[in-house]
Amino acid sequence: MSNSVFLRSFRTLGEDNSAFESEYLDINRTSKRNSYTVNGKPSSKAENCNGNISSLKKEDGIRIGYFELFRFASCYEITLMVIGGLCALVHGVAQPAVLLVFGLLTDTFIAYDIELQELNDPGKMCINNTITWANGSEYQNYKNETVPCGVLDIEKELTMFAFYYIGIGVSVLLLGYCQICFWVTAAARQIQKIRKAYFKQIMRMEIGWFDCNSTGELNTRMSDDINKINDAIADQVGIFIQRFTTFVSGFLLGFVSGWKLTLVIIAVSPLIGFGAALMALSVSKLTGLGLKAYAKAGAVADEVLSSIRTVAAFSGEKKEVERYDKNLVFAQRWGVRKGMIVGFFTGYVWMIIFLCYALAFWYGSQLVIEQNEYTPGGLLQVFLGVLIAAMNLGQASPCLEAFASGRGAASKIFETIDREPEIDCMSQEGYKLNKVKGDIEFHNVIFNYPSRPEVKILDRLSMVVKASETTAFVGPSGSGKSTAVQLIQRFYDPKQGMITLDGHDIRSLNIQWLRSLIGIVEQEPVLFATTIEENIRYGRDSLTKDQIIRAAKEANAYNFIMDLPEKFNTLVGEGGGQLSGGQKQRIAIARALVRNPKILLLDMATSALDNESEAVVQKALDKVRVGRTTISIAHRLSTVRNADVIIGFEHGRAVERGKHAELLERKGIYFTLVTLQSQGDRALNEKARQMAGNCTIEEPTIEKQQSFRQGSYRASLRSSIRQRSRSQVSNLLSDLSLPEDISSVVRRPSGYRDDEDKVMEEEDNIEPAPVTRILKYNAAEWPYMLFGSLGAAVNGGVNPVYALLFSQILGTFSMQNEEEKRNQINSICLFFVIVGIVSFVTQFLQGYFFAKSGELLTRKLRKLGFQAMLGQEIGWFDDHKNSPGTLTTRLATDASQVQGATGSQIGMIVNSLTNIGVSLIIAFYFSWKLTLVILCFLPFLALSGGLQAKMLTGFANQDKQALEVAGRISSEALSNIRTIAGLAKEKMFVQLYETQLKAPYKAAIKKANVYGLCFGFAQSVIFLANAASYRFGGYLVVAESLHFSIVFRVIAAIVTSGTALGRASSYTPDYAKAKIAAARFFQLIDHVPKINIYNGDGEKWNNFKGEIKFIDCKFTYPSRPDFQVLNGLSVSVEPGQTLAFVGSSGCGKSTSVQLLERFYDPNQGKVLIDGHNTETIDPAFLRSKIGIVSQEPVLFDCSIAANIKYGDNSRQVSMDEVIAASKKAQLHDFVMSLPNKYETNVGAQGSQLSRGQKQRIAIARAIVRDPKILLLDEATSALDTESEKIVQAALDEARQGRTCIVIAHRLSTIQNSDIIAVMSRGLLVEQGTHEELMAVKGAYYKLVTTGAPIS
Repeated sequence: MSNSVFLRSFRTLGEDNSAFESEYLDINRTSKRNSYTVNGKPSSKAENCNGNISSLKKEDGIRIGYFELFRFASCYEITLMVIGGLCALVHGVAQPAVLLVFGLLTDTFIAYDIELQELNDPGKMCINNTITWANGSEYQNYKNETVPCGVLDIEKELTMFAFYYIGIGVSVLLLGYCQICFWVTAAARQIQKIRKAYFKQIMRMEIGWFDCNSTGELNTRMSDDINKINDAIADQVGIFIQRFTTFVSGFLLGFVSGWKLTLVIIAVSPLIGFGAALMALSVSKLTGLGLKAYAKAGAVADEVLSSIRTVAAFSGEKKEVERYDKNLVFAQRWGVRKGMIVGFFTGYVWMIIFLCYALAFWYGSQLVIEQNEYTPGGLLQVFLGVLIAAMNLGQASPCLEAFASGRGAASKIFETIDREPEIDCMSQEGYKLNKVKGDIEFHNVIFNYPSRPEVKILDRLSMVVKASETTAFVGPSGSGKSTAVQLIQRFYDPKQGMITLDGHDIRSLNIQWLRSLIGIVEQEPVLFATTIEENIRYGRDSLTKDQIIRAAKEANAYNFIMDLPEKFNTLVGEGGGQLSGGQKQRIAIARALVRNPKILLLDMATSALDNESEAVVQKALDKVRVGRTTISIAHRLSTVRNADVIIGFEHGRAVERGKHAELLERKGIYFTLVTLQSQGDRALNEKARQMAGNCTIEEPTIEKQQSFRQGSYRASLRSSIRQRSRSQVSNLLSDLSLPEDISSVVRRPSGYRDDEDKVMEEEDNIEPAPVTRILKYNAAEWPYMLFGSLGAAVNGGVNPVYALLFSQILGTFSMQNEEEKRNQINSICLFFVIVGIVSFVTQFLQGYFFAKSGELLTRKLRKLGFQAMLGQEIGWFDDHKNSPGTLTTRLATDASQVQGATGSQIGMIVNSLTNIGVSLIIAFYFSWKLTLVILCFLPFLALSGGLQAKMLTGFANQDKQALEVAGRISSEALSNIRTIAGLAKEKMFVQLYETQLKAPYKAAIKKANVYGLCFGFAQSVIFLANAASYRFGGYLVVAESLHFSIVFRVIAAIVTSGTALGRASSYTPDYAKAKIAAARFFQLIDHVPKINIYNGDGEKWNNFKGEIKFIDCKFTYPSRPDFQVLNGLSVSVEPGQTLAFVGSSGCGKSTSVQLLERFYDPNQGKVLIDGHNTETIDPAFLRSKIGIVSQEPVLFDCSIAANIKYGDNSRQVSMDEVIAASKKAQLHDFVMSLPNKYETNVGAQGSQLSRGQKQRIAIARAIVRDPKILLLDEATSALDTESEKIVQAALDEARQGRTCIVIAHRLSTIQNSDIIAVMSRGLLVEQGTHEELMAVKGAYYKLVTTGAPIS
């Protein structure tokens, strides 16, 4: 079990490196977040990461044994745990020990009472400690025994019992303290070691492992999972030992004091166990069924939210809300059934318990009176002993749950700790070359990312990068450029082939040394949340200030740094958020330069900058490239032109190589890229010239930017979840020519993390909703709530009645008259039976009525919430907080959590209140003095209960804060793991993390002491309270001749009310959760959408023609405010004309279509339809006139007919119309060939159909609307030639007499349009018919003549 590090030998030259077969790697945690779509079918990363799923299934079954959780324990910790365990053992015996005292106490009281009764007879007196008749003859009772008297000094006896109680109380205080303190301390020490080992191990992992484990998940593991292990090895163990001991010793006491009664009670107890087990079973079964029933509704919600654009385009919102509500009915039914069954079984269990009381007291009193086997005190010892034993067994079971979840969490953590990394960055092995020239060669490299083994990224890539030359990689995104760069850094090893540096396979070189030769500047450089100077120091360890300054000057960063108020000590904020893109970029260059690298990798180093900063950064780069092997990936030609060699990539191969001029002649990839770009640049520059009179753009200095905000831990967690490696993302976008809006969302720049934080903060600091508003939604269900509350109230009275009966039985034992004694005991036992039956009925009522009202509320809220979601504008869904996954979870959980403030919760509260009320009435009625004395202890009892709850939550929060700093470091490290690996700074982060763990550890040790004291106090306070109240009771019995049964009655009543108080307070967390869930819900319901579809305001007119004008439209997506998509687009279409948009992806073609549908409103400029501004038109009316067919049409999981009818949701579409539309769409014949014809189900997202078939259904759906405007967004691009012909024919038919906007990538589909508009960078470059544009010989001409694909 040692923590030593194994070094694995490196592979010899050319041996292929199967670098990802470790069967440990269990990434089976599939979650919505980690899935992305490939060709419209969701494929989750989880499937892909397990190269070999079956072996994983086997592995997954192996759980960690409980004692393996202690593998990090040293001798000291083991000693602590042993002593703590012994203390817990002794502590467990305390409760049964108290019963012994209690039994004696009862007997003393009864003896005293009998003596009093005898002496009350005027004919008797006490002589020589025996009762004699007044005439001197001895008195004999009904058993013919003499009766002693005057021996019993009740006050003295009770004082002794009080001391017993106090003694037990004090020892419990000490034992409780040691038990908790030692276990918690031992656990804290072990957890400390586990955290260190886990983090260190993660930092050693290869990058491929991080692709398969999202940083978010690792962060949660570091916090939550390790806390679960902590729960499993800390105080819970002590408490479990203590309760188990009480269980054993309680039964022992029962058997020793009276085996007959014990056996009778044990014989009945299976009934209780049976009831409880049945209840648990049926509840879990019903919960499962309820979830399954909700899953249907959830699936509807997920489907609708995932295809929200389609729903909006066809105005299907109201229809979908109805469909969702229909499915909610099932979930509601199961919820009500569950409530009934829980009510039934709870009632059953309580009834059995009361019947058990009746039986035990009846049979026990037989044994006491008839057979004289027990004293009344012995009877109580046996009965209570068995009762306490059973209760403690029940209370020990939650601990087992903690142990199980600890084991579950540990299996993942220990698995990682034991895993050997494929590429060990901390390894000492491998050669270090004396002299490095810098020649890099790829030999037939084949590579795919471990997270997506089915996508080949590099396909037999071979190329040479010569020393001290600048080589530029160009090519479409996803062609493998960034991947090649990552392989040079040895983030991954190729699947086949090899990469050499000066002829040495890089796998044979020392990895830290290799990375120290390389400087890298990325598109979005990662800066760490510290000062500028520190960030530059990350480049190399031993730097002087002069070297830093020289590097800053070389990187053109020195001047702007000196302008800052703090100069080099300026904090850059999280992720460098306080600096502009150009500033970050230059600091990153300085950081790369201080390494004095032999090889410089520039991965799109200037692509994210504006022209001004680009020029500056480019200058800096040109300066530093001299004399180094430089590889530059760039999309802007200005940066590529002056490279020594340009290599063109396509589909993972290097397809062309040469200088700028040579490649232009070849008319290959490079040529296509150049043509499109130079056109776009020209248009933009013209536009800029018109706009800019003479305003100069200056780089914002830091004061002008926002004041410093220390980025929060959550932000980094979120950003890490978002920032999947860029290279992966671009590969993912490779073969699928996605509509621009998606691809650009995926490559989100990190510059705007700040506003996001603000939003998150708002969400976190949500004000809990007022209960009145929650109840308002539940008002319609008042009859249910009334009856439920009645049931609960009666139920609350049951416990105090138990106290009455219990003390009444004790009172009977001191009665002299046999006959009377027997009758009274029988009637009390009968009364117990009646109470049991009442309890059964009321529990059932309470369960059923509250479940009914709660479920109705949940359904209502879900429907309202879903309706509110569908009413939001499309921009709202772009926010990652409102992803379909998040929203569906919110519908599922938040709505059901709101029940925590109404429904069964109200029942519990009514129950507790009546319980306390009745108890106090009984107590004050019988003896107000004793009641007041006991009530003095109530605050302590409540305090101890409250303290325990408070302590635990308080400590949890303190722990959280203490770990926050460490968490920030770990999360920063994990989300920027590539940068850290590139800089070879893993060890430094491990050290940083370990120093940050010291504070939480100290806090944990302090907590152990305080928590131990509180625990001890809480456990002992009840003993001390008993000591005082029985002693005072005894005084009242003597001084005010109070009957002793009243002492027991008052004490029992108040103790039950105390437990009721405790119960009531234990419901508060649910209640708080409910209020917050409700607040989130109301926030959603109250959120006013920017584009409202429900209210029906806005213009509508009759003779809708379909004339469209875009006037100087500017637009940025709300989720990416810093990326201008449309830069002043102006274009117009007459009614009945066809306009085709052409241009590279990302130039704003699809965006303009979305503005037309009014999914968004332009930021500047207007879109006019028939002369009306879209912002004033009613969105539902506008969308009803537009039909859309997109590249990946979204179909719903229902029949073909239903999908076509979806085209017009404002009326019932007849079957004839469906058939007519499908004939026009060339679909009818295909449908008739299917066995179920139009009733054929298309499967989720239309998965049962081919793309051509889906496309034609989408066309039929658009035709059913009979739209005036038809939008075709690459409607044929994904099809093979055969289907394309058919679909194209269908489209040409559909276009007749309608205004049509076509976006297409194939020229054949565009040639016969009335207007062809060539777009680039959100602007119109040129427009006209095919012939006109060919004559102009501009961008369109070049595209047509070279036959290059348009995007």
